[in-house]
Amino acid sequence: MSTDTTQIEKLIDGELSWEELRNDVLPDPKDPDRFETTRQILQEKVEFDEPILVPLNDHLFAVGTEDGRVVKGECGHEFGPLADNWKEYCKVRVREDESEMRELYPENMTPEPDWQFQLREFFCPECFTLIDVDAVPAGYPVLKPFDPDIDAFYEEWEDRTPPDRE
Repeated sequence: MSTDTTQIEKLIDGELSWEELRNDVLPDPKDPDRFETTRQILQEKVEFDEPILVPLNDHLFAVGTEDGRVVKGECGHEFGPLADNWKEYCKVRVREDESEMRELYPENMTPEPDWQFQLREFFCPECFTLIDVDAVPAGYPVLKPFDPDIDAFYEEWEDRTPPDRE
């Protein structure tokens, strides 16, 4: 089964219908080239030439550069080395009180004020795209969602060398 590039583009852009997703994209067997097709489509959409290694979320990518692996946003902003917590390089808005929560949630749907709950919104400092949101108790540490093992992914799952090591 060959990956339909148009479907992957529609999936990335949030324009794929449920019927197409259910009937054409999700069923097995998977196309072994689906990841590479997706990576190439993402590469065409960003404003930088260094190779995307893996997407970290809808707006962040692990990227191979001459100086090593880094995290970059769609706009090309560099969030530091891949090993670092990219959230520490973001602009952050913290919503803590009921009036701030009501900007997002309807009445009676906000957290109890005495819960000391925070919504932390992480933005790209260059283009101000919302990158991630943490819903956490006040004082909770700012954690990186995960550390991808890029070499293992490419060598064990893709059976090839990562693009930045070719």
